[in-house]
Amino acid sequence: MAIIRQYIAPLIAILVFFVALVAVSARIFLPADMAAPAPIEEAIPQKQATGVNPIFLGLNYSPLRVR
Repeated sequence: MAIIRQYIAPLIAILVFFVALVAVSARIFLPADMAAPAPIEEAIPQKQATGVNPIFLGLNYSPLRVR
């Protein structure tokens, strides 16, 4: 058990660190448009949200059970 704590666990932690470092550093080699952060879409405006049928949201207010 001491071998796992002294050798294997730190090795796994270091390997995870280096994998994360390589993944973050890979952005340098990507084209400029792919290296940018992903765009954030705005929330649905309230007027548009009220026009959504509740059945599409998984809500069913009918007294009849849908099978």
